[in-house]
Amino acid sequence: MSRMERQCWGYLLVLSYLFQTLSAHSDFYTSIGHMTDLLYTEKDLVTSLKNYITAEENKLKQVKQWAEKLDVLSAIAMQDPEGFLGNPVNAFKLMKRLNTEWGDLESLVLKDTKEGFISNLTLQRQHFPTDEDQTGAAKALLRLQDTYRLDTNTISTGDLPGVTHKSPMTVEDCFELGKIAYSEVDYYHTELWMEQALKQLDEGEESTVDKVTVLDYLSYAIYQQGDLGRALELTKRLLMLDPEHQRANGNLKYFEFQLINQRKAQAQEAQKAQEEGKERRKRLTSDASKKKKRFREPVPERKMYEMLCRGEGIKLTPRRQRRLFCRYFDNHGHPKYLLSPVKQEDEWDRPYIVRYHDIISHGEIEKVKELAKPRLRRATISNPITGVLETAPYRISKSAWLTAYEHPMIDQINQRIEDLTGLEMDTAEELQVANYGVGGQYEPHFDFGRKDEPDAFKELGTGNRIATWLFYMSDVAAGGATVFPDVGAAVWPKKGTAVFWYNLFPSGEGDYSTRHAACPVLVGNKWVSNKWIHERGQEFRRPCGLNETA
Repeated sequence: MSRMERQCWGYLLVLSYLFQTLSAHSDFYTSIGHMTDLLYTEKDLVTSLKNYITAEENKLKQVKQWAEKLDVLSAIAMQDPEGFLGNPVNAFKLMKRLNTEWGDLESLVLKDTKEGFISNLTLQRQHFPTDEDQTGAAKALLRLQDTYRLDTNTISTGDLPGVTHKSPMTVEDCFELGKIAYSEVDYYHTELWMEQALKQLDEGEESTVDKVTVLDYLSYAIYQQGDLGRALELTKRLLMLDPEHQRANGNLKYFEFQLINQRKAQAQEAQKAQEEGKERRKRLTSDASKKKKRFREPVPERKMYEMLCRGEGIKLTPRRQRRLFCRYFDNHGHPKYLLSPVKQEDEWDRPYIVRYHDIISHGEIEKVKELAKPRLRRATISNPITGVLETAPYRISKSAWLTAYEHPMIDQINQRIEDLTGLEMDTAEELQVANYGVGGQYEPHFDFGRKDEPDAFKELGTGNRIATWLFYMSDVAAGGATVFPDVGAAVWPKKGTAVFWYNLFPSGEGDYSTRHAACPVLVGNKWVSNKWIHERGQEFRRPCGLNETA
């Protein structure tokens, strides 16, 4: 076995081990933690590719040396062919070259140096991200664009808040994003990204994507949104570049016809409105204005959610702010915290949300991540109708569950939560660790089971989720807040801290103001772990109250 063959087999063995790890993963885009594995995969591919290039260069070097040697020899021989071959040594060497050496050269040229690289690539391709991953990552970018109100140029230039590794997008990138939006019948984002691709082409960026193709998508996306005039202008521009474009020629006639009809309809509507009289229009405007003043429309949950994610939420009144305090907390003289109380901060008053600072160490965080990472799987939600666990597009993350008996540190963390909350952990769910993916989020939801979900936690036999404890195990450069849309609260991730709130009133009724969400991660890597604490075992630790909602 040659040295190169041994190297190839070495790469294959290493990569085989690597892929046994990667094969357990899917939905790469839902976890930044798992996506880091892909960087190592790509690094190995680059190494393999460079080895292939080196082998090809060595081969070409030998061929070039051979060609140069024969070029000189042929030039001498052709000056006096008969005289040259009159030398018996030259005659012998000619026979040898043509009979043996040219055959050796043929073997060298035909030598397949790409085999090792192709083998590696074929092996790795089985574990590459799928079309679903690419589409998921593209949708995440569009989601971030909407939630944080980012224009396409900001994203394309890579000028995002908190970014340390700036990465601009090419025309091909913008075009691909627009194409994915188009395939999802999302003409709004198709327009935005095809316009960006066209802008970069107009600015002189070289690309394999041409203006004709971009204009074809762009004009149709704009037509689908009802702007016939602009769609017609873009179609005319396309035909200036490619007069024979069959679809554009058909669209030109159709758009012109539709635009004439649209203008006629608009003229008729304007005439009809004019005939109804100015007074009536004034009266209607006045009535509408009065209604607006009298009744304030509630902000839709989706809009409030996005506002909170951007940091534009409801601000507490000075009176309510004065009720929020920071303190050293020992949970009513708990022996463990008498001499070393923890730092506790009030985040919100209704519902009451508290944050504990420096409550989990860096070493503990790394151990939890180490235990969880091999087991991370796409996070699921419980179908409210069937009760079956399933993935959902509004929850983009991967999670794993860690039990107390797996490692002493997990048991210590559970005990810490019990000591500080005063609640029984034996009936709580295991520690759930989550890592968010590209634009990772979890849209507004309740942690507790509502009255229309009587079987939500029936199989656990521990009652409803009375409270939630949430550790933040990483800082997030931008985005990733935990928000409560109904009340306007926003809690921002801070590594080493934890937040706690009750999901149920002492009466056992659900507190609907605890409906919350995890905002999309704009920049960074978000790791959290949480403990859902259940009702059973809390009868004497948190006695039942007589007031239904207090």
